[in-house]
Amino acid sequence: MAVKRVLLAYYEQDREHARLREGRGRLEFWRTQDVLRRVLPPPPARVLDVGGGTGVHAEWLTADGYHVDLLDPVPLHVERASRLTGVTARLGDARHLPVPDESADAVLLLGPLYHLPERADRVRALAEARRAVRPGGLVAAATINRHAAVLDAIHLGHYLDERDRRAAHAAAADGVMLSPRRGFPAYFHDPDEVAAEFADAGLRGARQYGLEGVFWLYGDVDDWLDDPERRALLLDAQRSMESVPSLLGVSGHLVTLARRAR
Repeated sequence: MAVKRVLLAYYEQDREHARLREGRGRLEFWRTQDVLRRVLPPPPARVLDVGGGTGVHAEWLTADGYHVDLLDPVPLHVERASRLTGVTARLGDARHLPVPDESADAVLLLGPLYHLPERADRVRALAEARRAVRPGGLVAAATINRHAAVLDAIHLGHYLDERDRRAAHAAAADGVMLSPRRGFPAYFHDPDEVAAEFADAGLRGARQYGLEGVFWLYGDVDDWLDDPERRALLLDAQRSMESVPSLLGVSGHLVTLARRAR
């Protein structure tokens, strides 16, 4: 319960709204959009956006013609998302979805799994997504890769701080990230581990996509993202290697997806 209070306090500072809209976070955003546009059922399908934050993905999904129901545990996020045209937003927990069985054509968990340090909770969230999606429907989940903290700490210069360095290596060892800058635990996955959690939730045949590749660590990535022509080339380059097994773990984030058996 104390962790939940710290987590809510962190996100009530409105730190999430700009994360995927500015700087190198745009690479994660555009790559997520790219992958989902290729795998989602055609609009006007109904999408359940679990842990959807302030609606960064719900916004483009509704613009594409989808019906989007957003759930998030942070009141500020729900209030912001509810301002978006066509988005229904309400409070909710990924482990206990307040929706009927088989009520969505696709369920997205683009944030909840790395906020659930306990494996049983992650499998429960995936099982709830499976329950909520129709047979043949899509479940897609984002995770943070196991070594992302070490890579990011060096990229940002935080690796020089002993506390950050120790936390990053602890996460690489067992997946539990106790960031001294945030104050709440997160969970960083090995790619194979995500597929196993999907399987234990009854979602088999998972496919995986590395979102950023190595490009999120490039010092000039913002310049590439600012230039539409270079951005298109960068996205094409990562698309060409997005599911190469030996490269999955170098991305900061991974998207794993499976369809509920009919």
